[in-house]
Amino acid sequence: MNEDSALESRARRVAKRIGLQARKSRWRANSIDNFGDFMIIDPVGNYVVAGARFDFTAQDVIDFCEAREAS
Repeated sequence: MNEDSALESRARRVAKRIGLQARKSRWRANSIDNFGDFMIIDPVGNYVVAGARFDFTAQDVIDFCEAREAS
């Protein structure tokens, strides 16, 4: 497992721990509406919490979730 995939897995685990879902785009990276990174979704209401254009990096997801967990 390389460092990038380990960080992506950690981002998914941190999001899941607070009840959210980190979803990574695999389609049309670098288009006008899709930057190929992560989006944070509330699975209960099925709405975007952050990164609507798949513009959150794995580290952004971790930072966002840890800040939300602390508050």
